[in-house]
Amino acid sequence: MPRLSLAALSARWRGVALTLIIGVTTLWLAAAGQLVLYIHPRYVVFTVVLTVIGMALALLALALSPDGDDEPGHGGEDAPAAQHDGAAGAAEGAAAGAESPARRSRILGTAGLVVTAAVAASLVVLPPATLTSATAGTRGLGTAVVTTSGGDAPATGPTSTYTVLDWATRLRQSTDIGTYENQSVDVTGFISPSPDDPDNSFFVTRFVVTCCAVDAQPVGVPVYDPGWSKDLKKNQWVRIRGSFATNPSTASSAPITLAPRTLTKIAQPRDPYLY
Repeated sequence: MPRLSLAALSARWRGVALTLIIGVTTLWLAAAGQLVLYIHPRYVVFTVVLTVIGMALALLALALSPDGDDEPGHGGEDAPAAQHDGAAGAAEGAAAGAESPARRSRILGTAGLVVTAAVAASLVVLPPATLTSATAGTRGLGTAVVTTSGGDAPATGPTSTYTVLDWATRLRQSTDIGTYENQSVDVTGFISPSPDDPDNSFFVTRFVVTCCAVDAQPVGVPVYDPGWSKDLKKNQWVRIRGSFATNPSTASSAPITLAPRTLTKIAQPRDPYLY
């Protein structure tokens, strides 16, 4: 019974192994609740279903693939001896010419498999890294216009439940300080130093994800807190309660700022993004 050569078997299993490595890693991230650090939660079920289907198809393709040797130029055992002898020289020459490209192909395939496995292992073993103030600065913190499924519609309900995104949207719509009188603010986010007045002001910041972390846009609420860097560091997660006031900083471009009544250091939330 004809059998696959070692090279053919290796090439076939590399493809299946790559699919299974990526699939298992994706399913593990979903089960651990970490897939939302890479994609919007509404796409998690869709991604998991497609991953399972892809893994099943890869295994099915392996099971249904032919078992015959796919190397050309080899006849059966009953082929005439003269034909075999006549083609021997040409076959040896062709094999010698093809040996080097085939070897390079095997090396590259194996290297790709090793790199993919290493990346997958790092996603599982190493703690996931979220976006930081450095990324916020390069993506236009304070100036980016963020579009969500709800558009720019104002938030409803008690203002104490508003998120950084809700307040950032309102501050973009109105800079009249009278609009914010007697409204309590209670927000959480990480610290991004103000580019205009970093010694006295910072933004309490969150990233808003519409599809995945690659397209995440930063939103922030300006906070006036002179000397904040003595007790706080950039990227520190905080919970701030207070109210809005006219910005006393002459260097800052923000006309309204959050005046903290209480400021508490907190751990990064399990889901650090807004949607």
